[in-house]
Amino acid sequence: MSQNLIAVIAFWSLGSIYTIVEAIFPRRAINYRRVLLYDLGPLVLYVVFFELAVAATDRIPVPDYVPAEVLGLALPLKVFLFYLLEDFGLYWVHWLMHTKYVWRVHKWHHSPTYMYWLAGIRATVPHIVLFNLCFIAALPILHSAPTWVFQLVLVEHMFRNDWMHMNVTWKSNWLEWVFVTPRYHHIHHSEDPRHYTSNLGSLFTFWDRLFGTYVNPEHLKKEVAFGIGEDVHPVRLAVGV
Repeated sequence: MSQNLIAVIAFWSLGSIYTIVEAIFPRRAINYRRVLLYDLGPLVLYVVFFELAVAATDRIPVPDYVPAEVLGLALPLKVFLFYLLEDFGLYWVHWLMHTKYVWRVHKWHHSPTYMYWLAGIRATVPHIVLFNLCFIAALPILHSAPTWVFQLVLVEHMFRNDWMHMNVTWKSNWLEWVFVTPRYHHIHHSEDPRHYTSNLGSLFTFWDRLFGTYVNPEHLKKEVAFGIGEDVHPVRLAVGV
């Protein structure tokens, strides 16, 4: 089965599951018919932008920097190290995107005034390139890994992006000691500028705790509102200028 077919099947299968879960345990009221139609355009653009970004980053030569001792580790340990290195890079790339010089390429991602599993699909080409660089840099750790490992990583990345934007009500305190959850990530999408550089983690939450960007969802005193607090032309948002 081709990687593209796996991606399509996994995306819509996960999306169907997320939609059902959100319907049963909604965090906020959302007009799904309206937002789904509204997000079809960004979804098509994401597919196009992703192919462009991958075509650009796949040509970047990455030196074989991984010691033989690491390559000789058991596969589960190498997968863990891959995720640890990739997520560390994602944390700092995400921080960079919230600086005034790079914010424009990331602003589109924060523009929705609602949050559900498909809301996180907005990403400019530079946005995807920057995040993909972390994947490319960590990839040598999985040298000679079976094909199914890379397919599993592909599905996990899609699962994670949709999962963290889900519109679900769930107090997941115990899980948030290690992993990013929807309510954890929703704080980052707050329209309050004080939260723009909060909860930047992509997979692991301990980066935020280590580097002082952690905001505990339990300590929020009012409901989070989403968006960027300004009107920007959709074309400018999608292009990142």
